[in-house]
Amino acid sequence: MKSSFFIPSLYVLFTAFSLPAVAQEKALNLYSARHYQTDEALYANFTRQTGIKINRIEAKEDELLERIRNEGAKSPADVFITVDAARLAKADELGLFAPVKSKLLEERIPRNLRSPDWFAFSTRARVIIANRELVKVEDVQNYEDLASPKLKGKVCSRSGSHPYNLSLMSALIAHLGEAKAEDWARGVVANFARAPKGGDTDQIKSVAAGECGVAVSNTYYLARLLRSEKPEDRKLMERIAIVWPNQKSYGAHINVSGGGMLKSAPNKESAQLFLEYLASDDAQRYFADGNNEWPAVAAVAVKNPALDAMGKFKADSLPVATLAKNSAAAQRIYDRAGWK
Repeated sequence: MKSSFFIPSLYVLFTAFSLPAVAQEKALNLYSARHYQTDEALYANFTRQTGIKINRIEAKEDELLERIRNEGAKSPADVFITVDAARLAKADELGLFAPVKSKLLEERIPRNLRSPDWFAFSTRARVIIANRELVKVEDVQNYEDLASPKLKGKVCSRSGSHPYNLSLMSALIAHLGEAKAEDWARGVVANFARAPKGGDTDQIKSVAAGECGVAVSNTYYLARLLRSEKPEDRKLMERIAIVWPNQKSYGAHINVSGGGMLKSAPNKESAQLFLEYLASDDAQRYFADGNNEWPAVAAVAVKNPALDAMGKFKADSLPVATLAKNSAAAQRIYDRAGWK
């Protein structure tokens, strides 16, 4: 492994010597299921560095995957990016990704955050949030605690079929085994304060309002509220505690945002250059500062007050490919447990 100083230097050299080769490609066709306004700067910086214009189509994951399948070998799409390991795995299972052989990506992206055909470029953690007046924080230090009878009528959640929860269950299957993971799901369902509904921000607001005592949320939703210019958002965050789960065992569950080059890509050189750009220091800082995600490249230092406020934590080191492999079993467990 080369030093963190040498790797970015390699990237700059690679970009400089590759520009004449890819200049004729003119454009990169990107199919994106990331719907973050802050990504505009991320893409604009790539165009500034390479001269390659990005033609972007944004839609929901299933819509984009269906479109790519229908377009077949004539698809203009070069790169597909999305959030969540389960969604990336779905594209992989459909045989849409082409292997990318890149020494730079292999050196920059940790082994547990990539598969042979796709790469994670940012991470987010799934944490426990608690209303201090309704729940003792010491009682919710682990994901397993959410199934404790102490929390009867105090747990809020979004749908069990949502990829964020599917990936969490996939991790629990890996750590606990399917039988114990299902026992956990049944225990959490028994503790529901209401039927699952809404997104992560809705769970945060419900906990702050006292509708429920505890829930789980992806960290970037919390960071948005911490950084909000609205006083009511910051006031809301004062009412809840953020708990990093399982710090004495396997660590907090981590999910990813990532992508890969498509087999049908007409602009393969540009596609690889774009993926390598996403692993560069500049792009990694955009993920952190723009959308409150952690860089996949550990050596990249970021200055994000909301991420800093949440503190250091032990992250689960499960390979993202394991999360993807367990997603079908995770859905079956949720269905059997009645986690709608």
